[in-house]
Amino acid sequence: MDKYAVFGNPIKHSKSPAIHAQFAKQSQQQLEYEAILAPVDAFVQTVSTFFAEGGSGANVTLPFKEQAFSFANTLTERAKLAGAVNTLIKQKDGKVKGDNTDGEGLVRDLINHQVKLDSATILLIGAGGAAKGCIYPLLQAGVKQVVVSNRTESKAIQLAKQFATYGDVKGCGLDSIPDIGFDIVINSTSSSITGEVPAICASVFTSCLVAYDMFYSEQQTSFLNWVAQHNQDTQLIDGIGMLVEQAAEAFYQWRGVRPDTSKTSKLIRG
Repeated sequence: MDKYAVFGNPIKHSKSPAIHAQFAKQSQQQLEYEAILAPVDAFVQTVSTFFAEGGSGANVTLPFKEQAFSFANTLTERAKLAGAVNTLIKQKDGKVKGDNTDGEGLVRDLINHQVKLDSATILLIGAGGAAKGCIYPLLQAGVKQVVVSNRTESKAIQLAKQFATYGDVKGCGLDSIPDIGFDIVINSTSSSITGEVPAICASVFTSCLVAYDMFYSEQQTSFLNWVAQHNQDTQLIDGIGMLVEQAAEAFYQWRGVRPDTSKTSKLIRG
């Protein structure tokens, strides 16, 4: 039976085994999927052993996405642009291909929520790995402009320059966000994990149609609560759907079958 796994540290909280179990059941695929705790200083050794012992593919979560990028023998274009890998696929020749399905997961989840991406203007808060993996897929989906805003302005500007050849991408500090009326505001920072909110002016939500938090929890996140206080008409979406959709894209890369994700988010959220 084909073996798959998700590698991370910590990993006990991972919903990936439950998600892929649902996908396998739904598509009548026979496979095994487990969560593997990789030592912080031995990711390459752990994942190499997994593939040497017959592993067919793997997901990679924090803090190993950049190490997975270096580990892969070949990379997809979106993985190269993201500078990180969250999906590993063993090829017929034994080599391992690295992909990044996070951005595709975000785009698909937005579409699932009937969010209009074509010609949209997006404010992307944060300039870390999560943000980097999503800019190219958003541009490919027809977004008009992406403004990356980060606490360290130079990092946002540098990230924007990396994607300038693919579309209209600009960078700025959290305190210098242009007043251009954003259709969609996406929080890619980890602020909601600690119950905080990004240090931006609430006026950016004046004309905001959709607020998206890549983080998710059983209750509404601190970011989405904050948005709701300033614009009750804004559609609020957390990251559970993105998690499911990026997993579905990985499943498709491994098995050649795209799962129906319409009910999975509700099942996983519990």
